[in-house]
Amino acid sequence: MDYKTLLEKAQEASKNAYAPYSDFPVGACVLAENNKTYVGCNVENASYGLTVCAERNAIAAAIADGQKKITAIAVYSPKMENCLPCGACRQVIFEFQKDAIDVITILEGEVTVHKIVELLPEGFRL
Repeated sequence: MDYKTLLEKAQEASKNAYAPYSDFPVGACVLAENNKTYVGCNVENASYGLTVCAERNAIAAAIADGQKKITAIAVYSPKMENCLPCGACRQVIFEFQKDAIDVITILEGEVTVHKIVELLPEGFRL
């Protein structure tokens, strides 16, 4: 699966975001080790701490389907180029193949790839 396709799926997922408070829709698409994809969007809540990010929703969908190894995650927002995961999402992404996950975004119309260990170099490990 190419990264452009993952970004397109993330873009489609962003259209389903529930973001009435921030007006900042985000979509994510996870590529699991079995080559299946899983999408998620952000779901906000009036009690802000209950808001769930797109990345964590996509990862939860993969986990619910029995996938525990992620090879890539694309993140997209129509409101921001190079929309990278927040700190909490970086730690959650880091949990699944710490050294191998590519985080894909769009910058100036081009696909951009970061390793999760670049975005979270000292992630929490047990």
